[in-house]
Amino acid sequence: MIASDSLLIDTNVLVYAHDPRDQDKQARALLVLDTLIAAQRAVVSVQCLSEFYAVATRRLPEPLTNIEARLQIERLIRCCRVLDLTPVAVLEACRGVEQHGMSIWDALIWAVSKLNQVPYLLTEDGDHGRFLEGVLYLNPFAESFDPRVLEGSG
Repeated sequence: MIASDSLLIDTNVLVYAHDPRDQDKQARALLVLDTLIAAQRAVVSVQCLSEFYAVATRRLPEPLTNIEARLQIERLIRCCRVLDLTPVAVLEACRGVEQHGMSIWDALIWAVSKLNQVPYLLTEDGDHGRFLEGVLYLNPFAESFDPRVLEGSG
């Protein structure tokens, strides 16, 4: 069972933790991950783990080696609740594309969050504060982001 105050962490947060090009975003990503993992509120999708591997080993200025990326994924699997991408989630994502104009990739993450009743989605790929069918989008890099949401009191 997923706690009602869990937060699904999108790929961009995972990648920024390893990307030194923007030190403010890197620091915020590390704060988010450390805080949520310590509070046992961190949730990731298998989609985000696979996207992280692809980006971290190919697109960073100093890419992680395949082994380093795999070790980071193993750490996340041990520390976070990992949600599967199911056929039902794919269908829900298709509906999200049709009804809400999302990309299929963003819709898949939203659908996994929605179907698993994870109320918060931490991503920079969405309007901060948007509430969509039970999922609140929070951009941890937005100026208006309140880091107290990470503490679990809300």
